[in-house]
Amino acid sequence: MKKSLTSLPHLTFILFAVVLIASCQSNKQDVVVGTKPNIIIIFADDMGYGDLSCYGHPIIKTPHIDQMAHEGIRLTSFYAAAPVCTPSRAALLTGRYPIRNLPNNIGPESKHGLPLTEVTIADVLKEQNYKTMAIGKWHLGYGKPELMPTGRGFDHFYGLPYSNDMILPWCPWLAPEHNKLELYQDNTPIREIGFNQDSLTIDYTTEAVEFIKSSKYDPFFLYFAHSMPHLPISTAESFRGKSKAGLYGDVVQTIDWSVGQIMKTLKEQNLDDNTLVIFTSDNGPWQNLPNRMLQRGVELWHGGSAGILRGSKATTYEGGFRVPGIVRWPGQIPENQVSDELATTMDLFSTLIEISGGTVPKGRDIDGQNILPFLKENGVSPRDQFIYLKGKKVEAVRDKNWKFRNTEDGGIELFELNMDPSEKYNRAEAYPELVEKYYKQMQDFAVKTNANIDRLYHTEDLK
Repeated sequence: MKKSLTSLPHLTFILFAVVLIASCQSNKQDVVVGTKPNIIIIFADDMGYGDLSCYGHPIIKTPHIDQMAHEGIRLTSFYAAAPVCTPSRAALLTGRYPIRNLPNNIGPESKHGLPLTEVTIADVLKEQNYKTMAIGKWHLGYGKPELMPTGRGFDHFYGLPYSNDMILPWCPWLAPEHNKLELYQDNTPIREIGFNQDSLTIDYTTEAVEFIKSSKYDPFFLYFAHSMPHLPISTAESFRGKSKAGLYGDVVQTIDWSVGQIMKTLKEQNLDDNTLVIFTSDNGPWQNLPNRMLQRGVELWHGGSAGILRGSKATTYEGGFRVPGIVRWPGQIPENQVSDELATTMDLFSTLIEISGGTVPKGRDIDGQNILPFLKENGVSPRDQFIYLKGKKVEAVRDKNWKFRNTEDGGIELFELNMDPSEKYNRAEAYPELVEKYYKQMQDFAVKTNANIDRLYHTEDLK
């Protein structure tokens, strides 16, 4: 008995320690398993389908993005909704073809932006008590607080209001009052960037890491839209000369480093298992440069690669629209998957709303579809059609195999993409019934969206 009484303080200490450890473990578990998953979209600018090593680039090394692909699903028929910057971003954030809201690029001189009637994914996630932040390039409106990210559902913004080339001499139409490229914190310019863009990717990444750390006890949505590798490309001295692919390779590898920092932070903060991460690009590589861009160190070879795909940015061939698409969500999306099923950045809108427990906005046409079951099971995508828009004009349509294109420069073109992803072999003459079928689909879409469409070219060749 005496021995037991003597041991009582020790027993009390042990019990206290056990309770304390259990409490700490419980708090740690609360960080890991929240009621809603965290969401991160990493959106590269002008990165081509063939720029990553996991998509076949023989020189550029992207081990962190490759690891993402290994730990999730890599999509090989994933599409941006436009071949240029502004409309692609509008479509991603609203789940709607850009013909419905913002079909053309805008700049610092523009008085308009994404219409205030549009509902963004950030708006919906805020209603689900998500902390939201936009980092990097915005390019959906400028000059008025309601057009900036903090007026479109984001709690905070750190980045550039438009593209990194939108200053003189690259944009010769700009008036002196618009010739300024500034870094913003929320709605306040904090410093002029101008031509000094070497540290942009590092600065963005630092802010992203801090946002993740500060938001770890709440569900969060991070929209991380890199300014690179849009021209003019640049990176910090510590990354220069690392890639055999020259400066462009250095820039892409800097973005890969950034992805590595994000993934490292998620693991360190015990958020990895409860965070969905998506990596993609806004359109294909900028290969068809206008002469205005070839100054102040910009070279023709500073653009990326579309890999085996034909065309590039600003075209409706595959190289303009088909982009890398990687989705990682441990425990939800099986590892090491590759799928050629059709999906688009617009589909992320409906999918992320489903994941968050939100409701897709009513009273408007939503073109994005929920692809979560497909991603989880590597099954069949619900999407069976994609429309290729260039500005306000419908130029092409594809389904799960065939693509039809009707343009002034190319005439009528029909490609069997599964056999011919490089769009080398025009099969239109052999399949006039498919030409008629797909042109009718384009006409129907044009009527529904008030888009423009050219007459059917070269019909005499099918007789």
